[in-house]
Amino acid sequence: MGSAKNSSSAARKARIDEMRRAERARERRNRALTIGASVVVVTGLVVGGVVLVNSQSDKKSLTASDSKSDSKSGSDGDSKGGGPAGDSGHFTTGKDGVQTWSGTLSRTHVTTRVSYPMHPPVGGNHNPVWATCDGTVYTKPLQDENAVHSLEHGAVWVTYTSKASKADVDLLAAKVKKTPYSMMSPYENQAAPLMLSAWGRQVAVKSASDPEVDKFFTAYVEGPQTPEPGAACTSGAM
Repeated sequence: MGSAKNSSSAARKARIDEMRRAERARERRNRALTIGASVVVVTGLVVGGVVLVNSQSDKKSLTASDSKSDSKSGSDGDSKGGGPAGDSGHFTTGKDGVQTWSGTLSRTHVTTRVSYPMHPPVGGNHNPVWATCDGTVYTKPLQDENAVHSLEHGAVWVTYTSKASKADVDLLAAKVKKTPYSMMSPYENQAAPLMLSAWGRQVAVKSASDPEVDKFFTAYVEGPQTPEPGAACTSGAM
């Protein structure tokens, strides 16, 4: 009977040892799974962080690149000296020497400076305010954009450079003062010492007594070329 009791105790001990070994095996498996899962999570976080940083860096690079491009574009636009006149075409010269613009002369009102394809300009985009052109003689240069608006109203614009004689300047000034819808001002950036301009028309004259002066005034002061006949030439920009 004592032998049977010892045999039963040995069997129970063996089962307990087996259960303990199984428990330890389960614990090892669980630790391995936990460690593996942690590694996966940490790796995912690291990879995600790297991708996010790279994405933000790329966005910053693109933004900086766009800003530089826009800045360069703006700088190039400014270097051209102003917005476009909206004109297309060219001058054709008649037998009388009068140049006529063949093409389109835009008439949009703008508040910026304009780059005109001819000097003095004979049309194109212009300032909303005209230069007073009621027989007005200016001793200082006009803004092109205001003067072009006056041409749109039917004015003739007499311009002269420092090479023009004082006698010619005085005679032309006297004529302008007696002629509504005309004006006169110094203008250095032109091809001849004395020039007359109207909307879409221009002529260089040799002197104040050149017959073309009277012909040009007669033909183009409020002439058929006027885009806005009857528009005011008073109370504009001085």
